[in-house]
Amino acid sequence: MAKTSAVKRDALINEFNQTMKPVSLWADAWKRLKKNKMALGGLVIVVTFIALCVLAPILPIYPYEEQVIAHQNLPPSLRPAGVTMIESRVGYLKLVMESEERPEMTAAEKAEIAAMEQDVSVNPAHKRVYIFGTDSLGRDMLSRILYGGRISILIGLVGTITALLVGIIVGAIAGYVGGWLDNVLMRFVDIMYGLPYMLIVIIIMAMVGEAARGSFVVLFAAIALVSWLTMARVVRGQIISLKNSEYVEAARSMGASNARIIFRHLLPNTLGVIVVYSTLMMPSFIMNESFLSFLGLGAAAPAASWGTLVSEGVRGMELFPWQLLGPAAAMTLFLFSMNFLGDGLRDALDPQSKNRT
Repeated sequence: MAKTSAVKRDALINEFNQTMKPVSLWADAWKRLKKNKMALGGLVIVVTFIALCVLAPILPIYPYEEQVIAHQNLPPSLRPAGVTMIESRVGYLKLVMESEERPEMTAAEKAEIAAMEQDVSVNPAHKRVYIFGTDSLGRDMLSRILYGGRISILIGLVGTITALLVGIIVGAIAGYVGGWLDNVLMRFVDIMYGLPYMLIVIIIMAMVGEAARGSFVVLFAAIALVSWLTMARVVRGQIISLKNSEYVEAARSMGASNARIIFRHLLPNTLGVIVVYSTLMMPSFIMNESFLSFLGLGAAAPAASWGTLVSEGVRGMELFPWQLLGPAAAMTLFLFSMNFLGDGLRDALDPQSKNRT
């Protein structure tokens, strides 16, 4: 008897007397998401980026803050840094010889190259390999990009989590209760929307000083300041459209409390919209942080975000383009992947898309 009951719970019988297993919303959404190659590729890239950034401390890369002055501005290469360093110096001296119209190096230049070769043969630091090159202080660009990704992605997560925690609560209460409370909360949201957000953030970051910016607390607080406003409006609209549904009336007639109705019945039915919007918000937070870092108001040295690295790379882009291309490509690829993933989740979680596929 127990076995028969278990079968009935796990399966359904259709009109042809065939056993059918029920499919959950998330299983059905995942099935449709797998058909979207762009979204699936975006998911793989996002997960790969997050895994590399999180595991950066245990990966076989050089410390992001360690400086090797002799390795300044080395181009990307798969050969030892000593060899690349000598070739770069010889190439520079050849350009000097051409500009001065002389056939060979001076004695001082030959002695310099000989000293460099001697140093390369005995110094183990010159055996390093910089596949993404180095910056103006001789730091590994690959390591800087991975550690910069940790900060940028963390900023995006902080803004998204803040939007979820505050926006969902405010929007759900305003939409379900309605009346004067809804008016008060939404007018507060309107006032916050009217503030020149980025200008206020710039003023705050400029006032706290570099020492306080190094802790990232102020940066996190500035990014999270208004991150929840749009989420509150989105959740409020969803709750208003669902609060008079039949299942809500049934729960209310059975004596369910308002909190139970909101958190056990209404919010789970808005979860698809919340997930989709969260994936689309995260890139905007990363862009805001990058903008602040580009202005010199973001992460303080020696730490760096993608925005900081792009800002540093712009200064020497004509002579050392790899210092700009590396972090810019990483940030662009991650942001595009997040947008593709968000669009794919929107289509996968949209109940109407079932009829279109």
